[in-house]
Amino acid sequence: MKSNLLLSLSIALFVFLSACSNNQSVDATVTKKDSVATASDSLNKPLKSYSADCKNLVIEAKRMDSLLLKEMEVKVDVANKAIKAFTDFAYYCSNDSLCPIYLIKTAQVAQSINNIPQAKIVLDKCVEEFPNSVHRPAAMFLLAQLYDEATYLNNEAEAKRIYEKIISEYPKSDWAKSSKGALNFVGKSDEQIMQSLKKQK
Repeated sequence: MKSNLLLSLSIALFVFLSACSNNQSVDATVTKKDSVATASDSLNKPLKSYSADCKNLVIEAKRMDSLLLKEMEVKVDVANKAIKAFTDFAYYCSNDSLCPIYLIKTAQVAQSINNIPQAKIVLDKCVEEFPNSVHRPAAMFLLAQLYDEATYLNNEAEAKRIYEKIISEYPKSDWAKSSKGALNFVGKSDEQIMQSLKKQK
């Protein structure tokens, strides 16, 4: 039940972010030259002779995004290619306003193939390195969901802390409303959640 609710919210966010990323222009410069992002190395592989062209990187990221949206079911090989394309762009072109969006997309794709460590890394990066982004509360919410889910990071105290931080820092946002709702479910079993929902009807 909780997993289904979280998945529904994640899908809605993915569609919203896709619309955002496809409507924004590219104005990026290369600023990261000390790491290259891949699906398997926790985004910390040293840069060798990688010449990043942000325009080409965003084109590839958008192409992979488009492929994912057409898929009925995410295939692991396509997901890993998308993760690489998204993180290459987000890391090498970190001045571009699309970077937080592609970090969030990376987390969602990683979560879809059960690569929870990857999802956590990019969400942490998004929250810490883009404090003024309008997408920061979305990243925080997804991070809280990872902590909240018993089969993922399983840390209810940390999930609660992040939900409360969203409410405190973004009180008028939809993410604050969602966080208030999510706080009602922290630490509850599916059965308890069902009982709570029945009482609300």
